[in-house]
Parts: sequence; structure tokens; C-alpha cells
Amino acid sequence: MAPPSSKSSRPGRALAVLAGLIVVLLLAIVGGDLASPGNWSQHFRVRLGLDLTSGTTVALQAVTPRGGTPTATEMQQAIQIMNNRVNGAGVTEAQVEQQGKDIINVSVPGQSAEKVVNLVSRTAELLFRQVLLQAPNRSSAAPSPSPSPSASASPSSSAKASASPSASASPSPSPTSGTTTWQQATGDAALVSAPVKALFNKLDCSNKDWRKLVGYGNGQYDNPKIQIVSCDAAGNKYVLDKSKVLGTMITSAGAQPNQTGNDWLVNINFNGAGTKAFGDLTTMMYDKYHQSPQPPDLLGVVLDGTVVSAPYIQSPTVGGNSQISGSFNQTTATELANQLSYGKLPLSFRQQSVQSISPELGRDQLAAGLLAGALGLLLVVFYLLLYYRGLAVIAVFSLVISALLTYLSVVLLGKYQGFALSLAGIAGLIVAIGITADSFVVYFERLRDEVREGRSLRAAVERGWGRARRTILVSDTVSFLAAALLYYFAIGGVRGFAFTLGLTTLIDVVVVFTFTKPMMTLLARTKFYGQGHPLSGLDPKRLGARAPWRASPRPAARVPARTSPAKEA
Repeated sequence: MAPPSSKSSRPGRALAVLAGLIVVLLLAIVGGDLASPGNWSQHFRVRLGLDLTSGTTVALQAVTPRGGTPTATEMQQAIQIMNNRVNGAGVTEAQVEQQGKDIINVSVPGQSAEKVVNLVSRTAELLFRQVLLQAPNRSSAAPSPSPSPSASASPSSSAKASASPSASASPSPSPTSGTTTWQQATGDAALVSAPVKALFNKLDCSNKDWRKLVGYGNGQYDNPKIQIVSCDAAGNKYVLDKSKVLGTMITSAGAQPNQTGNDWLVNINFNGAGTKAFGDLTTMMYDKYHQSPQPPDLLGVVLDGTVVSAPYIQSPTVGGNSQISGSFNQTTATELANQLSYGKLPLSFRQQSVQSISPELGRDQLAAGLLAGALGLLLVVFYLLLYYRGLAVIAVFSLVISALLTYLSVVLLGKYQGFALSLAGIAGLIVAIGITADSFVVYFERLRDEVREGRSLRAAVERGWGRARRTILVSDTVSFLAAALLYYFAIGGVRGFAFTLGLTTLIDVVVVFTFTKPMMTLLARTKFYGQGHPLSGLDPKRLGARAPWRASPRPAARVPARTSPAKEA
């Protein structure tokens, strides 16, 4: 009988490595709540993707100022900024992907379409412009809407903003119906060019397409070198001067609660050029207009062509920081700060399509995916029991260990890397059941071949493992490389399939080396498996062994009795 190898005599080492790996994963998931068992359950939740929960996928078409096809660089910059915005807003499992030359698909779980579009598609070009004229809206057909803040639009102009920490804003005139006359407008008409005056008279802020009404094309209202007309969310209309302070001069922005009220503030900090430009502008306005709560002493804070607020200057601001305050809530303040922090998009976007996933549909798809996985697992187990009998016990427990490691890995990746399990990812897990079962089949068949050759089970376990190990590694390597290439070149849900397929392929190698082979070594020492019980799956007679176990005791050979010479004689 061939002596067992050194590896076969120490299967406990491999099992200890597996146990240690599981403990490490558990500790990493629990983290700082190790001493608080009551909080452990909240850490063991699998993050689900958009198709398994609820959320929105929005297709946005890029539009360049010149009306042509956007460049690859512009698209990549837009995708990066959008990713930064959704991540900065605390949204997890979001996907921002390019489709074709000018389409970007944004998928955000648990969010409405309106919020998703507002979060990622706004150019976020912030400009500070002096207000030259201000008037209630012109509406000859219907009364203007009363001001009301909206979470899906720019913060209401009734949300007053201060150009400095000590600034305050004068109340904006309430919108009224009727035609605006120069007597109703406040400000200095002498500072306004004739063409802009004509646009101001034409402007109707009750029309949501007011930009097109006055002839503004893509991004024209963001041109800092010209005077423009604009509206706020309450319906007031403005003439705004050329901008001397740009949003690109902002180095950081953050939201914080207002100490004097229940609203929120947005703090902004300028770079060197911005500090000087903002200081010069506020000093000029303060010295020339002496804190008048009327234009032209109002400073318009303009985001993507819409007036967010228009406070008057109480004192010059030369310290390099400013503050936008008013009736912002935490969500709108954080959203604005997020957009300003990551800069403006190099392109503007039009909404092409919206697809919303309801929570009910997500639950149905999750249930269907889990049912498919359970059925696949049951079929594999049934086949193993039918064909391999006692060996199926090792295979089933190997599948259980593989499932445990996969679950812990998915939870850990979701906690620290934001990985979300999608329906395509579940498909990858189902396919992985076949890959794991294939490893068992390769090993068990090699083992049974050795038994057919007449070797004892202990010897067959080691010799069969030596022959099967290379085949298993080659097969798993091919599967992993295919998953890696698919992940690299694919987009969308296909990448989720490729990721889980690659992950479970690696786990298959770990399970086979640290559990399946060591357990087979241990069971080979038992009477049930070692002596080839008919239900063990290793019965030499059933397998058609050429000869009995080589390790079996053989009857002593009979030596013929020798006759003495005397008797022969």
C-alpha cells in the first residue's frame, strides 16, 4: 500500500484556513459593532440593484453649445461629474453609463425620475450677476403662479440668499397679472442695452419655456459676457448684467443648518481670482448704491440661467467666502452644494426616456431569481444523490460552504465597495452552481477511476486528487478569464453577471482546496467509505474494479508439503 502523503495526513490545516477565512469575513462585516450583538443583523443585508428593488433609469441626450456631436472627452467628463454627484449625494448602487455617441443612461435605485434628472442633468453653471432691472411677471393670459418652493426645481426665489454672512435679502415683489410697464419695473434702465430691454418686455415667466420664448439657445443664458434676462421660481423677471464672478472660481461648497432658523445654508469658498472679483464687485455695489434694497444694488445668484436669489449688499465681502441662505431644506441645500463642488457639466442634456421600477416589480423579480436558484440547486443535489450516493454528502456540504462564502463576500463588497446584486448577478450565481458541481464531478470521477484500478480508498484519494487538481484549476482559470473579459468589455447588467461569475469561480477554488479534498481525506479513514460500503458511492464491485482493494488482507499462500527422502524411498 502506498503511504499517504504529508498533505493527506494533515487535512486539519486546510480546514483551519477555511474556518479562519470565514471568521475574518464575519469580523469585517460586523466591524465596530463586535461588542453589540443586537446590531449585527443590520450588517448582514445584501444590497440590491435597481431591478430588484425600485428606482429609475433615465436616458439623457447630450447637446453641445454648437449643436454638433459631443466629443469622447466631453462625454467622459460628463460621466465623471455625474458619478461624483450621485456619490456625493450619498446615493449607492447608481450606474452612469454611455450608450452610443451622445446618450448617457443613469440608473439610481430608490429615487424618483424627477430627482434623478435634477441631480445629474443640470449643467450647474453658477454665475453672480448684478440685477439691473426687476419686475413682477408679465402674463396677459392668466395670473402668475404664487411662489412655492419645490424640491425638484431650483430653490424658490422666495428663498432669499445672502452674498455675505452678514447680508440680508429684500423681499421679492409678488407676481401679478397684467403687462409690465417701465413704471412697474425697478432698477436703472439706462444700464440696459436696447435689445435686452426688448427681451425683458417680451419675457413671460409663467411659460416654462421662457428661454425659447426670448430666443435663447443651448447655454446662451450662461454666457458671462452678455447681459441676459431671466426668471426666478416665484415668477419675477430680471435683467442681469455681465458676470464678473464665475462658478469656476469656487473651490468648495457645503451645506449646513441655519443657526437663526429652520432652513439650511450653502457656504461657498472662492479661489484667489474669485476672492478678488467678488470683493471688487460687492465693494463697487456697496459704495455706489449704499445698501439700497432695490436694483441695481441686488446681486443675482444665477444657476443654469435661473435666478436662485437676489440679496442686496450690506457690506463688501473680501474674505473669499460667501453664503447662500434662505428656505432651503437639507436635501436642496446638499444638492446645490454637491453640484457646485464637482463643477459644471461640459454639455447640456435633454431627457430622452424614463423607466421606473416599482417596489412590487422588484420584489417579484427577486423572488423569481431566488426560485430559479433554488430549483437549480435542488436538481444538482438530486443528481449527486442519485449518481454518487454517499459522496453526495461531501458535495452538498461543499455547496453550502460555497454559498456561505459567496453570501459573506457579497455583503462585504456591498458594505465597503457599494456592490449591489442585480438580477443578472443572480444569474451568474446560478451558473456558478454548475461550475462548482463540475469540480466535484472531476474529482469524484478521478477518485472512482483509481478505485476501479484496485487501489485502496486512502491511496485513491491522493492519487485521484493529483490527477483532478490540474483539470479543476484549468477549468476555473478559463471560466475566470471569460468572466473578467466579459466584465471589462460589457456594460449594464451584463457586468453584474460577469462579476458574480468571476467571484464564485474564485470561491470554487477555495472550497475545493480547503474543504472538499480535506473532508474526502478524513472520510477515507472511516469504515463506511474506507471499506467501500454499497451506499458510499465507492463500492468496488459496483464500480467494476479489476481486483479487490490492494489494501485488503490476502489469504496466506499454501506451500506444498515436501516429502522426505526416506519416505520416498
